[in-house]
Amino acid sequence: MNTNDDSKDYNTTDIKLISTEVLIIGAGNAGLMAAAAAAEKGVKTLVIEKEHTINLLRLSLGGVDTNAQKRAGIKINKFELVEYLAAFAQHNVDEGLIYHWVNNSAEAVNWVEDNVLQPHGAHLRAEPDIGEKNPIYKAFPTQNDATKDDNTFASYGKWFQEKVEEMGVELLFDTSLVKLEVDNGTVTGIVAKNLIDDKYFKIRATKGVILCTGGYSANKELLSKWNPLALKKNVYNDSPRNDGAGIMAAMNVGAIKDEAPAGCTFDRGLVPIGTRTEDMYVQTETYQDWLWLASHPLLKVNVRGERFANESTPYEFIVNAASKQKGYLYAMIWDSNFGKYAAQFHTLGCARIGFPGYMANVEKLKADTEQYVDKGLIVKAKTLEELAEKLHLPVENLLKTVARVNELSAQGVDQDFGKEAYRLTPVAQAPYYGCMLGGRLLCTFDGLRVNKKMEVLDEDYAPINHLYAAGNDSGGFFFGSYPDRVPGTAASHAQTFGRLAGKQAAQN
Repeated sequence: MNTNDDSKDYNTTDIKLISTEVLIIGAGNAGLMAAAAAAEKGVKTLVIEKEHTINLLRLSLGGVDTNAQKRAGIKINKFELVEYLAAFAQHNVDEGLIYHWVNNSAEAVNWVEDNVLQPHGAHLRAEPDIGEKNPIYKAFPTQNDATKDDNTFASYGKWFQEKVEEMGVELLFDTSLVKLEVDNGTVTGIVAKNLIDDKYFKIRATKGVILCTGGYSANKELLSKWNPLALKKNVYNDSPRNDGAGIMAAMNVGAIKDEAPAGCTFDRGLVPIGTRTEDMYVQTETYQDWLWLASHPLLKVNVRGERFANESTPYEFIVNAASKQKGYLYAMIWDSNFGKYAAQFHTLGCARIGFPGYMANVEKLKADTEQYVDKGLIVKAKTLEELAEKLHLPVENLLKTVARVNELSAQGVDQDFGKEAYRLTPVAQAPYYGCMLGGRLLCTFDGLRVNKKMEVLDEDYAPINHLYAAGNDSGGFFFGSYPDRVPGTAASHAQTFGRLAGKQAAQN
């Protein structure tokens, strides 16, 4: 597949030409950090972005030995952390790149705190280890949260944009990458398109081009080619900007990418009853029909009404388990005591109750859940038989499954799937609730192969001169599912490698 229009003649004398030293494509976590790093070196820096605004900057940043962690007395064994990440990926990664992230992450995280947050009265709060003894929840306290009051998140995207503009970086919005231009093996710039007037123009970059356009989760054709299972198990894409343009542009000039897919999926995609997963792939930047409760370890059953996995797993794992079931979707079943159960679950990450979760308390979680009853995406019933019929589940099977779960809850031992006793809860108090769920693809991670200078590699694993990649355009770091027990890794990977790419391009 070729996403660039190579049939056009861009070598005419009337096409507009602008020049810069470092050109960055994409204004997100990686792109803005790359711009800041290049501008610090005193070089002329231009960022283009196909949308009207910068992309969302993540509020939780991973890192090792950050200033926030030092203030909190948190120390992470980097060798244990790297081995965990490599083992999580079955070593289908470039382990040297993971060490490179660990060794450079603190500089990037500290830069954000010192230059973007503190001038606005905000700071980073380091999150401690989760203290969970279940081996499936082995985790590392890598998370640093942007906040002003240690109780709520501080959104800093606007501040970051203002900072790079103060540093002299120019941002061009509504401008898309069409193709990379190469002269004697060196990337010299790009052909771009103004999406407002539909006119093409060229940008010459004398020091380098840095690809930071994100992955390809919005591109169903590329998903079908590179990660077809993602289309089957996900019903939403929460990054509609990510069309794979940067990856494809590089491959069109000889770059190579990861051979195996990787991505980040959340288990919070509400599905209208009766929908088939192959008929639904909603592109949304607003987290449409996003159910926070879905990440809690309540009863999950397949479309046959049968329990199929331990519900007490990291977010993506239950979606993976459902992909081995008929229809790829699954139902969640609970009763009127769900607020009480949520308080005892000790749910981790962004689904936890209280900061740095997004539900401040149980009452907020209950209100968030009830809104979807009004929308018809959650069904409510006086009996389990009625609930099964509304969910299009086999009534007899669901009754049998619930009876078994209630029996196990009374015993306090999950003899079927080994869920912890404090997360093993009955479905016994009417009214009963249920919904159909599928995955939400936040992003893809299988990107272009790069070296430690963030240079994009060709088929001989040699760098393509003056071409760099960071963020989800760069590969070699993830494999399969996202390791969410190392929180903030994705954002930090983007910002850290963006900073390294900006520095490297600037010194050419």
